[in-house]
Parts: sequence; structure tokens; C-alpha cells
Amino acid sequence: MATPLIQMALDSLDFDATIALAEEVAPHVDIFEIGTPCIKHNGIKLVEELRSRFPDQLLLVDLKTMDAGEYEATPFYAAGADICTVLGVSGAATCAGVIKASNANGSETQIDLINVADKEACAREMVEAGAQIMGIHTGLDAQAAGDTPFNDLNLIASLDLGVRISVAGGINQSTVQDVVRAGADIIVVGAAIYGAPSPAESAREIRELVDAA
Repeated sequence: MATPLIQMALDSLDFDATIALAEEVAPHVDIFEIGTPCIKHNGIKLVEELRSRFPDQLLLVDLKTMDAGEYEATPFYAAGADICTVLGVSGAATCAGVIKASNANGSETQIDLINVADKEACAREMVEAGAQIMGIHTGLDAQAAGDTPFNDLNLIASLDLGVRISVAGGINQSTVQDVVRAGADIIVVGAAIYGAPSPAESAREIRELVDAA
């Protein structure tokens, strides 16, 4: 198994603060995620700026598309996104539109399985449609209620679908190795890095833990 990739969630609405944080943690992460509130606030300009500054990192735009899949995703792929997300609950047609846009740009589509009732059926259908990444996502509200991503991760990993699995949901230094061992290919870390006294040091610690798992 290849060493999992570390995805850093950039969630600030502040354009300059987002760039500064990315500069600080870049040596230790593989993917920069422009979080949903961040991309809604800053738009394509931030995608273009990050793409210009960080040619060696993958760039994920967390659109969480719910409708007009191809139309919404196309300009973000054109601006330099390597991955865009679409909600599994949006349905097959919308997901197919994002997949079409990603294929046209030599990029990838991640299906976000948040709030999908039958995650196994959705994952199988989306892999058949051509999606490259399944996203296990325990949202902030669910985390506050005590939920973790492990049950969903174990389910999707057990299907052996031949695509990468991304996992997000309160992952930190104490849980990251468990996530690796459970089968994650992409590990999304947000607050454990950007909320730390030294984001660079926190990112380095998580990188070392992932590499050692």
C-alpha cells in the first residue's frame, strides 16, 4: 500500500491568511483543500493563486456540488483544480456531470458520501460512472454529536472498489494512525493543524505519524 496522502483543509475566509497558512505547511502536506466556505467567499481567484504558488501540491476544490455538475465544476478545473467534490446525495446525473468535466480536464472527481443513506450502493454506482475518489466525511455537526468516520471508512474499504478513499472528520495526532490502518488513502486534517500554536510543527508531526503507520 502506498503511503497515504495528507490533505490540508484551508477553511479561513481570509484570502491572505489562507495563502500564508499554505506557505507554512506546504513542506508537510500533499493536497491543499479549499474548503467550501473558503471557495464560496474567495472564488476562482484563490484557486489560481494557489495553483501558481504550489505547483507540487494537488489542489482540491470542495465545491460539494448539488446541481449543474458539469457547468459548476468546469471553470474550477480550468483554473487548476486537480480534484473537485460533488455530493453523492445530488444523484447520478449531477455526479456524472462533474466526472465529465474532470475527464475533459485530465483531473479527478471525489464523491462526498456525507448524508448518503446507502453509502455502499452510491459508492458502487459512482465508481462504475468513473469517479476516482470516495470521500468519507463526518461533518462538524455530526462530530459535535459524537460521530466518527470509522464505521463508514471500514464499510467502504471492505468493498475493495479499486479507487482511493478520502477520510475527513476531526482527525488529529491521536487518531491519524488508526485512520491509516483502517484503509484511508487520503487523510484530511484541518483544525488539528490550523488551530495549533504552530501549524507547521503540527503538520510535521502528522506527516511523521502517517509515514510511520
